[in-house]
Amino acid sequence: MDKDIISSLRPAFVMTLLFAALLGLVYPLAMTGIGQALFPVQANGSLVRDNGRVVGSTVVGQAFASDRYFHSRPSAAGDGYDGLASSGSNLGPTSRVLAERVKADVARLSGTAPGPNVPPDLVTTSASGLDPHISPEAAFYQVDRVARVRSLDPASVRRIVEQAIETPLLGFLGEPRVNLFKLNRRLDALGAKPAA
Repeated sequence: MDKDIISSLRPAFVMTLLFAALLGLVYPLAMTGIGQALFPVQANGSLVRDNGRVVGSTVVGQAFASDRYFHSRPSAAGDGYDGLASSGSNLGPTSRVLAERVKADVARLSGTAPGPNVPPDLVTTSASGLDPHISPEAAFYQVDRVARVRSLDPASVRRIVEQAIETPLLGFLGEPRVNLFKLNRRLDALGAKPAA
């Protein structure tokens, strides 16, 4: 009887080890190798370097606090754009905490660009808390502030935003968006030195 149990368990044990090795080692190593060979930039996080030093990534948002830069949407990831704590706030539409935070953000932003309504993505977080994009409306909303602080012509800053608009994939998947990191780097390339 013990011999029957052992002979019955042996195939299950062998298959478990085989699939653990196949799916836990071979497959991940193969996918990593293919990713590194075909898409090395994307496989390594789409990192951007200046003089060999990593200054950011085009796929992970980061906070830009200086008025010299276009600001990102709020982040609920840790202390803000913390890749180790990626998540939303889990605050729903009936949450008083969320309503008060949004109301305070709208009041603060309305003071920087009186007149037009504040775009929703400047006062709401993304699901991951790490979204590197804002809507074109959110970027245009900030043009006057950025131009004023940098002593630039608002029309030239507006052109930079227009050039930075990314269209939906295949023309219909997603929405038009602006990658904030790329936009702020274009802004720095105008010759105005970034703040220390």
